[in-house]
Amino acid sequence: MQTLAWVGIVSLCLGATWAVPAKKERKKVEKPKLDLVLYGNLDLDNYDVTLDSYGDITDLNNYEELYDYGDLVPKIEVGTLAPRPKDHRTLPELGSTVPTPKLQPPVITSPIRPAPPGPGTAQGLLSCSRCLCIRTSVYCDDTDLEHIPSLPPDTTYLYARFNRISAIWAGDFMGLKKLKRIDLTSNSISWADVDAFRLLPSLQELILPENRLTALPELPRSIIRLDARLNRIPSAGLRPEAFQDLTQLQFLHLSDNKLDYIPAPLPESLRSLHLQNNNIQTMHEDTFCNSQDQSHIRRALEDIRLDGNPINLSLFPSAYFCLPRLPTGRFF
Repeated sequence: MQTLAWVGIVSLCLGATWAVPAKKERKKVEKPKLDLVLYGNLDLDNYDVTLDSYGDITDLNNYEELYDYGDLVPKIEVGTLAPRPKDHRTLPELGSTVPTPKLQPPVITSPIRPAPPGPGTAQGLLSCSRCLCIRTSVYCDDTDLEHIPSLPPDTTYLYARFNRISAIWAGDFMGLKKLKRIDLTSNSISWADVDAFRLLPSLQELILPENRLTALPELPRSIIRLDARLNRIPSAGLRPEAFQDLTQLQFLHLSDNKLDYIPAPLPESLRSLHLQNNNIQTMHEDTFCNSQDQSHIRRALEDIRLDGNPINLSLFPSAYFCLPRLPTGRFF
């Protein structure tokens, strides 16, 4: 019995020793056979993709996310405040209020300067209450003024156009020694005091068109330009020899009035004389030239407008010999 047991044990061991390599060999042989079977089952002839068969061949529902990228991206909260500082001492205590910083008023630089104190004003504030004062210029255009406003004493230029001023008084410009230009275009001025402008030593330009004047006041000798177009001034409204002593006058514009004759004598400084659209019918030989001095030539007077008058300029040929140019008007 013992001998049979030993024989059985030895046969089992030998069987196990020879069985292991056989199993390994079998795996090596069977593996390629399995792959061939799998590829052999593929029907490559039917792999024809069309719009009808696309859903059968490719099942998009089987595509699943293999990786979770959410763990790789840091989470960011949108709309939250900035992170609090780590040092708790920099944080205000609960219940305490943080003082609000005081805002400083902005510094504004402007070319507009306040008007200095003027006569008849409370520290000069009323002089520019309805006008715009920029340095030494005062602008009062289209402000419904009915009279000349009180002006700062250093006013140089005054513009008060398109208002309802009806009269100019002697005291309206009193003390304004620096005033150079007055523009009162398109008002309702029908009367001006005889001394309203005479006492202005620096006045160079007086602009009075489109008013209702029937007479011109006396003018200062500093005047260079007088524009009184579109008024109602007759020849009787001019003082005798009103312009003779104005030795700086260069521009005299009196068109569209009611003048009956040319206001001679005219100063030698005159360059432009506009008298069109009046009622001038005649002139003298000495109106422009000195008939006693044939050598006299007026080189400055190059612009004479007499068109729109009932005068025939060809009737006065000896009146133009000293002029560089003939007047503009009717010669027939």
